[in-house]
Amino acid sequence: MAPMASHIDDLAAFVAASPTSYHAASEIAARLDSAAFGRVVETEAWDVAERQYTTRDGAVIAWRVPAGWRPEHGIRIVGSHTDSPALKLKPNPILSTAGWQQLGVEVYGGPLLGTWLDRELGLAGRLVTRDGSVHLVRTGPLLRVPHLAPHLDRTLADKVELDRQRHLQPVYAVGEGPNPYDLLLGAAGIPDAELAGYDVFCYPTEPSAVFGAQGEFFASWRLDNLSSVHASLTAFLEAPAGESLAVYAAFDHEEVGSSTRSGASGPFLSDVLRRLTEGLGLNETDHLRALAASSCISADAGHAVHPNYPEHHDPGNRPLPNRGPLLKLNASQRYASDAVGTSLWYRSCAAVGVPTQEFVSNNAVPCGSTIGPLTATRLGIVTVDVGIPLLSMHSARELCGVEDPGFLAWALTAYWAGA
Repeated sequence: MAPMASHIDDLAAFVAASPTSYHAASEIAARLDSAAFGRVVETEAWDVAERQYTTRDGAVIAWRVPAGWRPEHGIRIVGSHTDSPALKLKPNPILSTAGWQQLGVEVYGGPLLGTWLDRELGLAGRLVTRDGSVHLVRTGPLLRVPHLAPHLDRTLADKVELDRQRHLQPVYAVGEGPNPYDLLLGAAGIPDAELAGYDVFCYPTEPSAVFGAQGEFFASWRLDNLSSVHASLTAFLEAPAGESLAVYAAFDHEEVGSSTRSGASGPFLSDVLRRLTEGLGLNETDHLRALAASSCISADAGHAVHPNYPEHHDPGNRPLPNRGPLLKLNASQRYASDAVGTSLWYRSCAAVGVPTQEFVSNNAVPCGSTIGPLTATRLGIVTVDVGIPLLSMHSARELCGVEDPGFLAWALTAYWAGA
């Protein structure tokens, strides 16, 4: 595997190329193409081969079939998600208020809204023209959601309450501003096309950065969950062939519940697995035998202990940056990890000398969830939830340790190799 510094530099490049789930899927596909994976299309018949992938909107599933694979060898899956909390452009978004031109946005997922204020934002996503063609689009910095000065409201010095409708609409011009649709079509290189629909988000344009007294921290948007998308892709491309069929799955829409055609609650993964086993000559019984021998690592970011809010964390489990990725546990199965999956994760870490830490919620603090329980429910396979520890999760500027993304990639490499 690459040294930690190289891994974090490549993660920064991956984040920069992936302002939305659609761009992330395109970047994943480009890297798979470069590694000689063949792309197959869902509407066509598949001749299943050793190294292939397919895409669905902002999601990608790729696979490697080892020589001599049989149902009892099972399937080893790593799942992650390509989306992050954001502000999404509404239909008919053009607003004019007090001489300012603004854009109407709505909240996607659960962002820390205050962190989106006073940042230079671009627009990125996909445009669909009247002929049905899809075009990725990305602008430079165009927008800003401005904070109100405390001189105009003295209560803001102590507490800020943001109304999602009134206070989040970004400004982009004064007076007669350009039509944002024209800006998007021009940025996509199709200025004369007729726009039918779009899925466009605001994104922070500030680049990722390594910082800290010893250069030990990494700050970026979308570490939840591009840190896992990138680590698992790196591992997938570099892992030596194991006995099991290796599957890389990057889903969309986790931040809004995953119940979409490209989300983990949808049929994408199960459809692909069935087509794979059919293409390899398996009947329904053999397909179920293969699933019974399979496992999944659900890789999604977790929480480092917060030094200013330690009371929000479990007193016996306080993860720190650069101490290794998290094993995420929850008695109510909000994380899918159990003792069997835990053993699998520990073996993977031990095989390559990766440290790991446990995360469990404070009993008085509600526990989030991941795609892990969804995958376990849909497929009935052993699933374990892991991920690197973050501070400021769902902020427009999250923080992790520089070593943890590389540690995660190493452990996932060992998992696919058969640990």
